[in-house]
Amino acid sequence: MEAAEGFGPWLARQLKNARKSQTDLAEELGMTRAAVSAWIVGRSVPRDETIRRIAEVLRTDLETIHTRSADAQVGLPVSWYHRPAHADGGREYGNAAAFAFEADVSVLAREATQNSLDARLDPAEPVRVRYTLHELTGEALARFREAVDWERLLPHYEALTAENGKQGKVSRTIAAGLRDMYQHDRLVLLRVDDYNATGLTGGDYDNGLFAAVVRRQLDSHKKGPGAGGSYGLGKATLWATSRLGLVLINSTLSEPHEGRTERRLIGRLDLPWREVDGQEFAGPAWFGRPDPDARSADVARSWWADEETVEKLRLTRESAAPGTSFLIVGAHDVASLAPVTGTFDEEESPEDDDSIHRMHARLVDALGRNFWAAMTGGGVHKPHLEASVRTYRNDEVLIAEERVDPVVTQPSRTRALRAFLEGDTVDRLTGPGQVARASVQLNVPLHGGQVRGGVPHEAVLLVTHAEDADGRPNRLVSMRGNRMTVKDSAVTNVPIGTNPFQAILLTGRAAGEDAPGAEAAEEFLRASEPPEHNKWGQTEELRLTYSPSAHRRIAAMTTAANSAVRDLVAVPRAKRRSGGEAKIAGRLKVGGGTKKARPAGTAALPELDNVDALIDNTGAWSVTVDLRVSPGVDTDRPVTPIAKFDVRSGPRPAAPWKDLVAVSGCEVVDGSLHLSPGSRKVVFRGVTDVSRHPVRAQLTGLVVELRSGKGEQA
Repeated sequence: MEAAEGFGPWLARQLKNARKSQTDLAEELGMTRAAVSAWIVGRSVPRDETIRRIAEVLRTDLETIHTRSADAQVGLPVSWYHRPAHADGGREYGNAAAFAFEADVSVLAREATQNSLDARLDPAEPVRVRYTLHELTGEALARFREAVDWERLLPHYEALTAENGKQGKVSRTIAAGLRDMYQHDRLVLLRVDDYNATGLTGGDYDNGLFAAVVRRQLDSHKKGPGAGGSYGLGKATLWATSRLGLVLINSTLSEPHEGRTERRLIGRLDLPWREVDGQEFAGPAWFGRPDPDARSADVARSWWADEETVEKLRLTRESAAPGTSFLIVGAHDVASLAPVTGTFDEEESPEDDDSIHRMHARLVDALGRNFWAAMTGGGVHKPHLEASVRTYRNDEVLIAEERVDPVVTQPSRTRALRAFLEGDTVDRLTGPGQVARASVQLNVPLHGGQVRGGVPHEAVLLVTHAEDADGRPNRLVSMRGNRMTVKDSAVTNVPIGTNPFQAILLTGRAAGEDAPGAEAAEEFLRASEPPEHNKWGQTEELRLTYSPSAHRRIAAMTTAANSAVRDLVAVPRAKRRSGGEAKIAGRLKVGGGTKKARPAGTAALPELDNVDALIDNTGAWSVTVDLRVSPGVDTDRPVTPIAKFDVRSGPRPAAPWKDLVAVSGCEVVDGSLHLSPGSRKVVFRGVTDVSRHPVRAQLTGLVVELRSGKGEQA
């Protein structure tokens, strides 16, 4: 087996860790210092008998010396090292960065996956991100607690939760985590792995990724303009998602550190100030080995672990590909506290607070909603990201690995972006499945407070017809180079009768590497994002870098984008028989005119709230109907929608449906709507059968009525 590291560098580090000099080793071996020096610089290697004696001195085995895949244990017990309290009496009662985010797995998925995208190593290949939920109970939980040296941590938790906790929210959160562990014999782990990423490179205290994540606050160490964040807050979601403030880390580096790349381990604990056994502690603690170069034994550093230790800590990675694994210990999800549909026995099930089933579903949803574009490829362009979620209980598969498929989560938007990447767009929508493209201008301001001039940038606008799985229709999502959704807003002033659509605004590098002004737009829009990266607008960084009025350029781009969307989806005006023109909206009625008084004792029906309609290219009416369901409506009774032509005299002739499709809040059975229990809004779509029209749709209006089985009319 090939050694992971040269003997000389490995031996030098073991002597340093053990606080031994070359002379010390030479004396213990009965050899000269020159012989030891020759081993270290690589001029010679010790004989087998000497290697056995070196193993005894370093208190390790021969395999460790031959493979050199881990450090010897002498002088370096892995344990928790807590930062002493400040000498001046100052106290911190929590990590302010962690308080910027809720303990929400959707937020975690957004922030952690964005960081993985920013750390993508090979830009020609996707970064792979996997979320693993693992619930431990019984013996599996006991073994894990032993691996993390739980008995050394427990007094610190007990100090914070004593007397009902003096640290407010942090104490209550920790107390809930301890109750879950001891009363329910349960601990939830959530691991985030990425591959084809840089890993936590750099020294323990140097200006590198490792120190930025493990040692420092508000240090993102992201320099490129296309990076997702610049505040250094996103990593705090890892600790915010842990009820115990505890995260363990295993990183495979893309460039060697101390001659090694695999299994670099460290743990970090984020707690408030506390007093334990008469000693005051400032807050954070680290799980590692004492640093031989530190002046205090209270400083721990990362260590190169063996495979057995990594396995016990639940940090085993699937391959040697560079990247990092973050293990959130005691994971919880505030948003999963919503009431559960159906019966749910709180006393019988410990999963009420943090059901791993619900957490799994919410992770999948968040990844699909925020990163569908990053997971979309087309033509010669590979996706930026591959993401999946899996769930275990005591090493048994509970939910099989589920790869997030953008075609399933966002079919219309994925179709639009793929068409752009493949160069298959049109100037205007004339048929289903098409993707229309237009340009939107952004005049990027200059640095230094200049209000005139700028760098012209040409953003790309894509529009396509919406599908049911997309969620709310008539939306405009905006993004830049990393293809994470930044803005999701409704397109305003859309005329009634417009087909439901989805629109995408690609800015900066997302508009193409050769798009005019792409780099300037990336830098400008990144500066306009808050720490949550969920909008573009006025920020302090934008004011300082550009000017106080710079945000108006973004508002102008948004206005132009909305206008361009309306132009692309505009419905041609229908001509009347007299030769004049009128909008379809003017020829569409909701309901059947004057409402009749409902007989006493008659069950209420849903109310027609809104109808959007157009005449399609076959001459049929295509409608989308919104119903409002009041509390008095009996949702067990089916409702039948009736389409009729609005004629000037005589009875209105029926316009039978060719297609009737449920969108939300109902299902269609034999031409009737069966309302979902508890629904307050129902949406359905219908297309009339043009072969059964008594008159041409262009020559009349349309009325939509609702009837129950007894003929009652809304």
